[in-house]
Amino acid sequence: MNPSPLRAHAAAAATPSVSDHRVEHAGGALFARSWTPCAAAAASPIVLLHDSLGCVELWRDFPAQLAAASARRVIAYDRLGFGRSAPRVGRPPPSFIADEAEVVASLQAQLGFERFVAFGHSVGGGIAVHWAARHPAACEALITESAQAFVEARTRHGIEAARDQFADPAQFARLQRYHGERAAWVLDAWVGIWLDPAFADWSLRDVLPRVHCPLLAIHGAADEFGSVQQPRTLVEHCGGAARLALLDATGHVPHRERSAQVLELVVEQLERVAAARSPQP
Repeated sequence: MNPSPLRAHAAAAATPSVSDHRVEHAGGALFARSWTPCAAAAASPIVLLHDSLGCVELWRDFPAQLAAASARRVIAYDRLGFGRSAPRVGRPPPSFIADEAEVVASLQAQLGFERFVAFGHSVGGGIAVHWAARHPAACEALITESAQAFVEARTRHGIEAARDQFADPAQFARLQRYHGERAAWVLDAWVGIWLDPAFADWSLRDVLPRVHCPLLAIHGAADEFGSVQQPRTLVEHCGGAARLALLDATGHVPHRERSAQVLELVVEQLERVAAARSPQP
């Protein structure tokens, strides 16, 4: 049965418009994409920060769903060396998570926003923490998903298992689908850094007290790369109001495994933040 013209028109109206962007940055051009709802609220955009093997395309349909659910513009970009951004020479330094906060000014200036909500998945969550700490006047809310706050045995074992899986040409071909000839670099940038003994003491504990915006830490109870102690550390050390949403029977990618629940959590958090900012009668 075909949908009625009225219902089809309503569905089309609810679909966010999509725009691709080239953002000039000192290290090279960044590829970015934005999803803007037709009835976007006058609110700051949500900026998505991808995981260690991720890119804009690997967010799949989640950004469009998030834009529609929140009535906010959603922005995602590929870090240097990933996806469709400029290539990067050599393995990133151990400080790469903190260094990514330097990209904020370029995104703000060229994509036309000042304040933002930082939403980071996995290592993107650690990057989002640094964004919030480095840009306290601009970051109005912080949302982490499956973020690591420190390196634990579970993290290393998960990465070792993934490394072994990517030795299978079929699995490596899946990575090439999104990163092309850079796939080997992307894999080494993840495995090489996180398994390096010099990175074993990395932690967000000293950074979190400088985060004063509200934090929502989303984590899957069955996350293969981090125990529940990861989000607990985020919440316990955060300098602002913080809460943990632990999802049962969920792995490392809640926005794919439990998309409806994640959208509900994010929208509820943003409503809380907006209510707290509104003048009281």
